[in-house]
Parts: sequence; C-alpha cells; structure tokens
Amino acid sequence: MSDARDEKARITALRPAYRADLDAGTERFLAPRSTTCPWCSSARLTPRLRTTDLLQHKPGRFTLDACADCGHIFQNPRLTSEGLEFYYRDFYDGLGEQRMSGTFGGRAAMYRGRAQSMLAHDPAPKTWLDVGTGHGHFCAAARDVLPGTVFDGLDFTDGVELAAREGRIDRAYRGAFPDLAPELTARYDVVSMFHYLEHSTDPDRELRAARAAVRPGGHLLIEVPDPESRYARLLGRWWLPWLQPQHLHFMPVANLRRRLTELGFTVVAEQHAEAHDPVDLLAAVWLALDHTAPREDAPWLPRPPGALRRTLRTALLLMGVPALLTATLLDRFAIRPLSHRLRLSNAYRLVARHT
Repeated sequence: MSDARDEKARITALRPAYRADLDAGTERFLAPRSTTCPWCSSARLTPRLRTTDLLQHKPGRFTLDACADCGHIFQNPRLTSEGLEFYYRDFYDGLGEQRMSGTFGGRAAMYRGRAQSMLAHDPAPKTWLDVGTGHGHFCAAARDVLPGTVFDGLDFTDGVELAAREGRIDRAYRGAFPDLAPELTARYDVVSMFHYLEHSTDPDRELRAARAAVRPGGHLLIEVPDPESRYARLLGRWWLPWLQPQHLHFMPVANLRRRLTELGFTVVAEQHAEAHDPVDLLAAVWLALDHTAPREDAPWLPRPPGALRRTLRTALLLMGVPALLTATLLDRFAIRPLSHRLRLSNAYRLVARHT
C-alpha cells in the first residue's frame, strides 16, 4: 500500500512539468521528414507502419518508412533531441525504473545464452564492454559463463552508475558511445550491443565507434530486432519490437553484414533461433488489451482517472487473462521450437571478428 501511495505522490509531483511540456506543443518533438534512406540514400521510400506510443501512452503519432532499395526501415520523421528526452523520460528510469529493473533482472538465462554465443569464438575474453548496458543485468549473468572476464558497461542513463555501485559491472562509462570511443581505442576483446543499435540516431556512427574500441582479433557481438520476421507483418502495430517511438532504425541482416564487412569485420556467426525472445503473441495481446482499456494514471495525463475508469480497466484486463495465458503457451511451446523455420524469429544476432 505504501508503494502505491509513493507512486501516486511521484505522479502528482511530475504532472506540472509534463503539462508544461505538452502545453508548449509536440511539434518540436519531431524533426523534418527525411526524403532519403539514412542507410543507402535512396529516395524510394514508402510508409511501413503508423502507430502511437503503445507502452507509455504518451501523446503523439509515429511513422516508420521502408526503403524500397535496401529494405532499411526507420522512423520518419525522427524524434528530435527534445523528443528523445520527452519519450525516454520515466521509461527506463524514474517512474519506469522499478518495472524495467524487474523485467530485465529476471532474464538471467537469456543473458547467459548471449554470453555463451561468444564461447566458440573466444572462450576466455579478458575484457568485455557492454554498450547500452542499462542496469548491468547482462554483465552480472555473463559472469557465470565467463568468470575470469572483466565486464565494463556503457550507457547514457544513470542506470550504468547504479550497475557499478551494485557490482554488476567493473567500470561504468556514462555518455554517448561515439563520443567516448577515442578513449577506449583497442581496449576490448569483446564489445556487445544487445538491442542497442535500433535506439541510435546514427547506427553507422555507433558501428565505427565499435570498430575503434575492439582490438584487432577481437569480436563485436550485435543483437537487434529482425524487421524481416513474419511476425512484423502478421501482428502489425501490435508487434512489440516496433516499440515506437524509442526504436528509430530496423536493419535487415544482409545490410548489417555488408556494413560490418566494409568496416573491416568478418562475420563469423549469424543466429536467429538463438536470438528469438518468445513473447510476440503475449505482448500483442497485452498491448491490445492495454490500448483498449481506460488509461491508468500517469503524469502526462491532465488528471488522474476516476474510480469508474479504474474499475473498468481492471475488469477488462481480468477478462483478458485467458487470452494472455493462451498466448504465453503458444509463444513458448508451439512457436519457439519452429521460430526460425517459420521465419518468425523476432531478432537476429551477429558475431563479427575485427580483422
């Protein structure tokens, strides 16, 4: 009960600042629309998806365009720096910190699998930098697989500093990877980017930063959503990896392989089934229910929802429990073993050696 009261008080305290932001208009949150593909510069762009913020329900509408020449999918128009600050605020940190910490902290088996994907290529890396480490949960779990490895973390939020204080990482770097890369030149045996590149405003600049930080003979480990997954079309806006407005870029695997080769890497492994996270149907059902139900309280709403709206929300979500359970069983036991064969894997993983 005290936690609920504390959250209510925090929401009340944050509401005036959010109202001031919204009263100033949301136009400044989006840059001018791009007329060319940021990956290949083609002007052959077509709308791929139009949606809203389905997780936080902050106001705004967002469009993803697809390049007809290279297949790159990107947010267009893209968030400005003000937009990034507004939509990230209270998502991973602040109000969202406890929820996200619980979500990420409970996935140790998945994190160990990511670390194990390096064993065939370097069974005993001495130094590892995890870019976009968040609260450092991957690094903490990876120590079970590679107990002799020093794990550092890099992120632009204060979560990376918390990770260092909690002992999940050995050293914290806070800031933008491209800005910090010069001081990290050839320092690491492995640099990992797990579901990081899709958040970047400039993925190519991030890849060049990785090339600088990985020593010759070292490895770069990347995992990103797979825009060629059949789920991306079957589930439409309810496909969780679209994650608007935070996800800015979606790279087909052939594009990323080609760019890594141009940067002096040799791709030594490509994994799809191993990178698949079996939550697509569960997440789609939840997003649809949450979208349909009356809103729960949030500081970007003008006022808290009344008792009737709260009751209606609870009733609708309870009615959806059987659908959520069915979706979970299908995700984990029916689809997961066949995800790659059916081209339903929602992510892919590349291991590349710096030659």
